[in-house]
Amino acid sequence: MLESQFVTILIVEDDPGHSKLIEKNLRRGGLENPIKAFENGQQALDYLNSQSNHPINQCVLLLLDLNMPVMNGVELLRILKQDAKLREIPVIILTSTDDQREIDECYSLGCNLYVPKPVEFDRFSDAVRKLGLMIGLIAVPSIK
Repeated sequence: MLESQFVTILIVEDDPGHSKLIEKNLRRGGLENPIKAFENGQQALDYLNSQSNHPINQCVLLLLDLNMPVMNGVELLRILKQDAKLREIPVIILTSTDDQREIDECYSLGCNLYVPKPVEFDRFSDAVRKLGLMIGLIAVPSIK
């Protein structure tokens, strides 16, 4: 089992305020993992492709928003799950969208968990803190 500190958390979120709030509350949840933030799916995909060609395997977990410019979260999820090198990366959807059709689509594409962002600040902060507690307990595969 991998220790959680070797897992890099990738936050893919176009709102810098949400991204910082997510990181802050993951830290409050006890997560000390490296965290990298990207503003759209294309940036995250470019990073993942560069890492998959690196000689040292890296373990990553994606926290993915859906509504972003350039490449949205559903597009990125679809690409990841069709790529033999990247399909095993755990993907947690963390978005304000709670439409059942989008939830169903994300699960059918292969997301591991779908967490709607609560609208209220305190509930959102608490939800991300709890997510950080959970992430600290899981092991993830490396990018091959």
